[in-house]
Amino acid sequence: MSGFATFHDLKDASVFITGGGAGIGASLTEGFLAQGCRVAFVQRSDASYFAEEMGVKYGNTPLFLPCDITDVAALRNAMKKGAEANGPFSVLVNNAANDTRHELKDFSVEAFDQSMAVNLRPHFFTAQAAAPAMKEIGGGSIINFSSISYMMGNAGYPAYAASKSAITGLTRSLARELGPDNIRVNALMPGWVMTERQKELWVTEDGLQQHLSRQCLKSLLSPSDIVDATLFLASKASQMMTGQAMVVDGGVVVTG
Repeated sequence: MSGFATFHDLKDASVFITGGGAGIGASLTEGFLAQGCRVAFVQRSDASYFAEEMGVKYGNTPLFLPCDITDVAALRNAMKKGAEANGPFSVLVNNAANDTRHELKDFSVEAFDQSMAVNLRPHFFTAQAAAPAMKEIGGGSIINFSSISYMMGNAGYPAYAASKSAITGLTRSLARELGPDNIRVNALMPGWVMTERQKELWVTEDGLQQHLSRQCLKSLLSPSDIVDATLFLASKASQMMTGQAMVVDGGVVVTG
């Protein structure tokens, strides 16, 4: 991780992350471990080796819970196991997503429903599961990963863009509902982060240069840029921030 800041209040915090074993999610898991958190994460693919590697590196092995997040019952069960092992969650990070490119033409009802089941529905039901215990322990932070994709009006993934837009609306509604229980709910809006998946599937020299021309800052975004912002939203350093959409994109879009 970048090592720019240590958020002392996160030490020993119980954290639950969706998709925490690959891509940005793996960086998030490591970032919280570096702060001394107890981390439980779900991942559909096998992340056993990653969890073991993190345990060796930090002396603190994250709890890997194999789970398909489209199965809400399984997701609830994983959260229950994570809380039993690490204590009630004070931080929930809804990171998992699938940004596979698609077009309006011939996109089936089944494909649309599957997109929502991965990209939107888990954000709702993890919050539903985590909120009662957060209330009991005096509060918590829920961080919902959205994206600047819908704010840019990009073509190439309309269902994905719709889900990311909905996450912002869900975040603002939950912030209002859960605020009296001292539960903060914020959305994090990453720009184009150079993960291995992006590099392998969609990054081209022309596309990258075109995107960089839109950024005010001309450096490529790395996962660590997103991790540091997430840690800030999880920490009491942001204790009076809720219902916000925090953009980390090098200056492509603006809010406010």
